Amino acid sequence: MIVTRKFLPRRAFLRGLGTTLALPLLDSMIPALAVAGAAKPVVRLGFVYHPVGMILDKWMPITEGTGFEFTPTMKALEPFREHLTVFTGLAQVNGRALGDGAGDHAREGATWLTGVHPKKTEGVGIRAGISADQLAARELGKSTQLASLELGLEGPSLAGGCDSGYSCAYTNTVSWRGTTTPLPVEVNPRAVFERLFGDGESTDPAARLAALKEQRSILDYVSGSIDRLETKIGTRDRHKLSEYLEAIRDIERRIQKAEQQSAEVKIPSMERPGSAPEAFEDHAKLMMDLQVMAFQTDMTRVISFMLGRAGSNRPYRQIGISDGHHSITHHQNDPVKIANVAKIDAYLVQTFAYFLQKLKDTPDGDGSLLDHSLILYGSGLGDANVHTHHELPTAVLGGGAGQLKGGRHLKYPKDTPLNNLLVSLLHKGGVSTENFGDATGELEHLSGT
Repeated sequence: MIVTRKFLPRRAFLRGLGTTLALPLLDSMIPALAVAGAAKPVVRLGFVYHPVGMILDKWMPITEGTGFEFTPTMKALEPFREHLTVFTGLAQVNGRALGDGAGDHAREGATWLTGVHPKKTEGVGIRAGISADQLAARELGKSTQLASLELGLEGPSLAGGCDSGYSCAYTNTVSWRGTTTPLPVEVNPRAVFERLFGDGESTDPAARLAALKEQRSILDYVSGSIDRLETKIGTRDRHKLSEYLEAIRDIERRIQKAEQQSAEVKIPSMERPGSAPEAFEDHAKLMMDLQVMAFQTDMTRVISFMLGRAGSNRPYRQIGISDGHHSITHHQNDPVKIANVAKIDAYLVQTFAYFLQKLKDTPDGDGSLLDHSLILYGSGLGDANVHTHHELPTAVLGGGAGQLKGGRHLKYPKDTPLNNLLVSLLHKGGVSTENFGDATGELEHLSGT
């Protein structure tokens, strides 16, 4: 028997069951059934964060509309012109001090996808707002095994304060499940692999089927144990167990979908990674490969990915820069520092271009994953030297299943809410929302009209 006492609190019962069933692990071990032959392509939403702003005149195109020339920072995106829309004039005004004084790097991270001015605190009482990716996860996660993935390339800072009286929670993530719930970012590719495909050594179909068979056996055993338990508990507890049985039946449904997927859908071959590679570029590419696989197998349709923490001070010695990123953004018009920041900016964009190429090369229905995705790339700061939260460097890559016309530079009036763009992306991804941050509606001209 799983339990030995007649009356057992549900919380304790789930703890005891977890040692046998490992329910949270099941979610990560069972891939979702990819949509095959669907009339309407599935739209994936990605949110890729570039830390600490940019050297704006090296990023922003001069010419509006079509036919713009690619700037030095944006040069790596030129092969994706038809899938690229560049935006200028967008802002997150709630990232400004608004009476709170210093702390712009904490606010750059906390407001980027929430549009909410964070509460200034280093300890208890952190507060921001639900982020756009998590609004999407609530809806799109109903159809996938994982509601979303929150990934990064730089480990979290320690708990406590990280920026002028602001908690490290504001700099460590851009994803918030609710106003008081920042979501941790996973930086270990091995952990990401295991969340997607279980703790096997590869994505080998035979191994996955064996794992599914084992999980089905465990569920059968647990269901039988619950049936026996029901004869020894009261009416209220029977109702609670009934709810839990519904959850088990949902897992059984997922196992059936995964078994069908294993028979019908070819999952790319990949060995389980070890720890994160030491080289930044190797780490980034491995994490991006995993994201492509997550989209390709329809394990999730929502991913946030931080190239660095908000206010990141990572050095980039591989491109000849040993000073910290954040430190040299306060360049005070020193031409050497400006050139080095611009070099970092271009390097991060080039790294991002690897992800785009993988999406473009991956077939999906009648197109590619890039054709059917909407990937936001940008930062929560404009000019980091003076900590501006307007003229945010922002681009969207992907066709959104024909909903977004690329190849354009769209310029908007100063302080146009970035949240208008976020609302538009959510709507194109099939997620309805009426109010979000300081959004005044959808962003105009996205469809080319």
